[in-house]
Amino acid sequence: MSAETRILKMLLPTPFHDRVAAACETNEWSNWKGYTTPESYTDVELEYFAIRSGTGVFDLSPMVKYRITGPDAEAYLNRLVTRDVSKIRVGRVGYTVWCDEQGQVMDDGTIFHLAENDYRLCSYTHVMDWMSWSALGFDVSIVDETTEVAALSVQGPTSCSCLRAMGLEGLEELKPFGIMDFTFDGVPLMVSRTGFTGDLGYEVWIEPALAVTLWDKLFAAGKHYVIRPVGGAAYELARIEAGFLQAGSDFVPAEETVRIGRSRSPFELGLGWLVDLNKPVFNGRRALLEEKKKGSRYNTVMLDIEGNKPAEHAFVYAGNKQVGNVTSAAWCPTAKSNFAIANVNAAYGKPGTELVAEIYYERELHWARIMAKCVVVEGSLFNPPRRRQTPAPAF
Repeated sequence: MSAETRILKMLLPTPFHDRVAAACETNEWSNWKGYTTPESYTDVELEYFAIRSGTGVFDLSPMVKYRITGPDAEAYLNRLVTRDVSKIRVGRVGYTVWCDEQGQVMDDGTIFHLAENDYRLCSYTHVMDWMSWSALGFDVSIVDETTEVAALSVQGPTSCSCLRAMGLEGLEELKPFGIMDFTFDGVPLMVSRTGFTGDLGYEVWIEPALAVTLWDKLFAAGKHYVIRPVGGAAYELARIEAGFLQAGSDFVPAEETVRIGRSRSPFELGLGWLVDLNKPVFNGRRALLEEKKKGSRYNTVMLDIEGNKPAEHAFVYAGNKQVGNVTSAAWCPTAKSNFAIANVNAAYGKPGTELVAEIYYERELHWARIMAKCVVVEGSLFNPPRRRQTPAPAF
């Protein structure tokens, strides 16, 4: 048995693993928070175009999920995160971030308002200790339900048609960031119009015992709608094209930083719209008020870069001065653009600012260096109307 095989056996399988492993022809795996997940199934480009032209199905089960209930659930979450949780109505989902006392982002994630005094918080990091400390004085229960919920991300222009063909009638009326409940083989099935691809898409949540049955029925229903399982590489390409930030790639969670100055605030990540300074108390509020008054050190920006060489890990210059670095980059096939997410000094973060990216790339053991012109753009270069269209279009 190889060392790689032994490591994979130490990781947890997701509830969909039997079907995932059977479909994974490349046998290319990675570790997602203790779970074994595929980087690809067959071909990354085919999987990417399934997301953009048909339906791509991504196993979302390893995402960290906390269930927060009790009389003080809303008050607790309002103390924990930067946005006003009272504005997330029952049956809705809200994107948010949470900070330490220095106003530095610990993580981002989504809050599902499932019922009165009943929420699910999905995140990148495991932070049960910190969430428990923050709950002192609140009448709440916090349960890590990551292993108790199986989830699939079903993304792409034919995603609604696939799910409707599986029997989820009325799903087309679900608005972005909304939740619908169905019955599937006698058990509850929750569908949210959420995702990480910037396209029309849904996330499907069910108990693990029905995971394989859900997979089989979904793929049977979607056989005429170009449905395909997609791995982490294709999903990563789609999220970069959509301009979505990823913890661990575009920012370091504050609790994980080793060196001073490596964490970022919501304002520095371009997420100031998630900060409600009208709330009286929340983690990091004092520091964020001070930053709002003095100004931020950095900006997270989107760059449109000339050429077709992805600017992975590139330095960013204004003239001869290094002013930042690229955190995520890709040649984006649908947007037909060399796109990057970068962290730059605040003075160079305004849309329209012209910069230069220092790109190194290797072809046939030969390394080349190019200085590519780039411009700061506002928002992503991929933002199709179907992403928000309600009723969702049928194919």
